[in-house]
Amino acid sequence: MIYGVVSVRVKAGKLREFLELFKSNAITVRQEKGCIQYIPVVDIDVSLPIQALDKNVVTILETWESLAALRDHFATPHMAAYFKKEKDLIEGVSLKMLQEA
Repeated sequence: MIYGVVSVRVKAGKLREFLELFKSNAITVRQEKGCIQYIPVVDIDVSLPIQALDKNVVTILETWESLAALRDHFATPHMAAYFKKEKDLIEGVSLKMLQEA
């Protein structure tokens, strides 16, 4: 299994538009061979002093059956189209792709 944690910093005032774009694309992504999970999540306040809340960050949690499935995902035409649309809505992306230790 391959796990992805992607933090997307969305431009101020663009969160709703970004989530609409992401969720629309996610319908297709979830149908890809090897996709187990592909969801956007946002911070909630759990009142812990170590927590850093950020209302302009969307975290994408991904799970893929294999590295090959993940590579195929990045090569799809719908992801190329998504990235072109996304660039006007975001300030930056931090990506971590992980495997079980």
